Amino acid sequence: MEKLTTLRTEQRNEHTMNLDNMGTLDILKTINQEDMTVAKKVEDVLPNIHQAVELIYKSLRRGGKLFYVGAGTSGRIGILDAVECPPTFSTPPDLVQGVMAGGDSAFMQAVEGAEDNESLGGEELKERGLTELDVVMGIAASGRTPYVTGALKYAKDIGASTVSLSSNINAKISEHADVKIAVDTGPEVLTGSTRLKAATAHKLILNMITTTTMVKIGKVYENLMVDVKVSNYKLKERAKNIISTITDVSMEEAGAVLDKAHLEVKPAIVMIKANVDYEKAKKLIDAADGFVRKAIALG
Repeated sequence: MEKLTTLRTEQRNEHTMNLDNMGTLDILKTINQEDMTVAKKVEDVLPNIHQAVELIYKSLRRGGKLFYVGAGTSGRIGILDAVECPPTFSTPPDLVQGVMAGGDSAFMQAVEGAEDNESLGGEELKERGLTELDVVMGIAASGRTPYVTGALKYAKDIGASTVSLSSNINAKISEHADVKIAVDTGPEVLTGSTRLKAATAHKLILNMITTTTMVKIGKVYENLMVDVKVSNYKLKERAKNIISTITDVSMEEAGAVLDKAHLEVKPAIVMIKANVDYEKAKKLIDAADGFVRKAIALG
């Protein structure tokens, strides 16, 4: 196995050699300056992210699911992105899943040694019912985590699609991926602390992937979350505002139609814009493959 010390993410940053001797503001400025390089590094891998989105989009259209697999910070970032999909886009809880070495409890407290067991990655995906329709995205800043490698190997073995996300070029996990994303964020401010730039880059990329995919499958109208799940007061007010903004009706009327639409924003919009009832709006949305703009045109 490749020595950890040879990886870019484990090398010392020449701009921070005097970190322990800096004043508070200088430390903050240094971290900020290093963080400013992250978005540019993500831009460098946009073609690879594009490939990943197309792969995931095709999978979801066929009835597949997306699994993020990681350990430590990488696993936590995957879970963070996955759990935000249901409230933001009203997706089923199992459509985008975060799989973490050591189980869900490892999100709060590290489970030592779990990431070093290659077989556990595949076993977890098997337990979750991974199929050939699904996509497994292995996330590891180092690009060499055995748990992630095992998950990608198992996915390949059963015919599922695979994506790797790392912060080291020529990462080991990339050997088992159909699409390879290696965002070279370089040495960290604090040597080896990949919860910093590497993790920031990975969160940006996961946000881009799910947001873009959801736009492509009809979860967005213009730049509004028309599939937001109305589960509390704040989200109901947001839903009413979305409906009012799109249809030019008052907030009061938007709220009344939202109630008639069983708190579903898409049908409420179509009901108003196409002047149809709830049942007809649902049929139009189904005929439009979930796209509000097309559903309104069909009406």
